[in-house]
Amino acid sequence: MKNKVVEDYVDEDGCLHCGICRKRKQMKVSLMGFEHVVSCLCECEVKARQELDEKMQWEEAQRQLYQRKSVGLRERRFWEWKFENDNGSNQKILIARQYVENWTDMKRKNVGLLLMGPVGTGKSFFAGCIANALLEQGERVMMTNFSRILNEMTSYQADKNQIIQNLVDYPLLIIDDLGIERNSEFALEQVYNVIDSRYCKMLPLIITTNLGLNEMKSTDLDTAHQRIYSRILEMCVPIYCGGEDKRKEETAYVVGQTAGCELGNINAHYYIEYTIESLVC
Repeated sequence: MKNKVVEDYVDEDGCLHCGICRKRKQMKVSLMGFEHVVSCLCECEVKARQELDEKMQWEEAQRQLYQRKSVGLRERRFWEWKFENDNGSNQKILIARQYVENWTDMKRKNVGLLLMGPVGTGKSFFAGCIANALLEQGERVMMTNFSRILNEMTSYQADKNQIIQNLVDYPLLIIDDLGIERNSEFALEQVYNVIDSRYCKMLPLIITTNLGLNEMKSTDLDTAHQRIYSRILEMCVPIYCGGEDKRKEETAYVVGQTAGCELGNINAHYYIEYTIESLVC
């Protein structure tokens, strides 16, 4: 059965009315002694315009989000790393949610995260969830790795200082897979420059790495690595994303400039839960 078409109609004053909502589409007004018939919006037209405005606003928001992701998420696979795609394999994902929920405080207090653990433990997914959630909130986030950054720096006519400045401009920088980049003197110098530039600007940093906390705190490291890792541990709260045995093996010792308190020899699992809660007080 076809829907019945309801036609507009004219009232006794000669003004047009909507056949659906029954409200006026025309009205009479007096101007300089003359009567004029002018158009006006009925409820249906008002609703249609509101829906069109909302659609256009949504489309514009999606366009801007796409632009932020195109610039900030350097690999397409990062786009799918969202909380709604979590399969429950990473038990620490609640910490990522808390970080996003408390982002205003995390940014203000310059709190970063150091996500540690073997390959396949969900570190990058953890970081990607934070990146996508903040991007969807309108924040500017860059998620990349040092191998890509160093390749850009060594390309023809690259301006190293400008590349570093661009990375510093982001409210949140996420470095994936620290430790896989080459260990040349030039590379280590640029890695330190990027990290130190954000430290000086008091901007948060999230890093994922296969390195262990004991490795990063080892006194056997050369000076270049020591100053990189020392700076990272000043800026970032360690979170171990592996299994139970590893959590027992490694402890988090951080003098908490980021947390505003001193915590020593505390299991990383409990340390981050305490820190997230304490930072929002």
